[in-house]
Amino acid sequence: MVEASEQQIRRVACIGGGTIGASWAAYFMARGLDVTLADPAPDGEDAARRIIDGAWGTLERLGLAPDASPDRWRFFSDPVAATDGADFVQESAPERYEIKLELLEHLSAALPREIIIASSSSGLLISRLQEACTYPERCVIGHPFNPPHIVPLVEVVGGLKSARWAIDRAMHFYRSIGKHPIEIRKEVPGHLANRLQSALWREAVHLVAEGVATVADVDAAISEGPGLRWALMGPHLTFHLAGGAGGMAHYMDHLAPAVSGWWPHLGHPTLTSELQAQIIEGVAAEADGRSVEELARRRDEFLVRVLEARRLVEGK
Repeated sequence: MVEASEQQIRRVACIGGGTIGASWAAYFMARGLDVTLADPAPDGEDAARRIIDGAWGTLERLGLAPDASPDRWRFFSDPVAATDGADFVQESAPERYEIKLELLEHLSAALPREIIIASSSSGLLISRLQEACTYPERCVIGHPFNPPHIVPLVEVVGGLKSARWAIDRAMHFYRSIGKHPIEIRKEVPGHLANRLQSALWREAVHLVAEGVATVADVDAAISEGPGLRWALMGPHLTFHLAGGAGGMAHYMDHLAPAVSGWWPHLGHPTLTSELQAQIIEGVAAEADGRSVEELARRRDEFLVRVLEARRLVEGK
């Protein structure tokens, strides 16, 4: 049996050089690790370099790359070749079973038994992905949140064949490089955070469909309200504070019955073509001419400032 602390991880193979994979690569390098990156696209190396270079200034600003270099990576078009000598594999291929199954079959056949393969999948089941793997016990989900070089969360999910040592080692590795890993203890589609996002968006879509509010006002109801609190604490701790001096116990006694009484009235919308068009039009109006790239830059700047503020509040 392989123990979580037996092997120090010095080199990571990032399989997939898109938005997620290249962002992962930048973060790993910022933490002093050597990286190999593989992507079959004809412009894969140039595209990955643009993402890494774009992320590096943010990583330096966050103090995550004091003695690191953004040049500690080598590019491969062949994913199997990129894993030669790797101590950990972070797979970030497109979110489709048929692509990941074929890829993981080749990767796992080439890797020693003790090397963890972590998939960045945002919602696929690792138990199904393991079906293609040699030594499936070392395969887990290691799902980051976009962009991985900024957002701390990583969801670690074990499947039916995942060994305890593999889950522990993945958790230990992510924690050692400054991430905030959480273990998803029961495998469900969408893992945890995406299910929470999906539940909120379902109700947001329902409220638009029912004419309760515009797309922009639904968004403002989160960004100008509870979303600000959620940047520091989640829903349970938030409601613990809502209970005043009595905390969650008081909330359960006095407020939870009213809140749970709303649950039967929450919506189950159907994304018809008409509703999709309404939401697309509403988002365009809310964006007010700003491109996706401009909005992403604004988001990333805000995320960095939120993380800086949290460090001040938490004394870290």
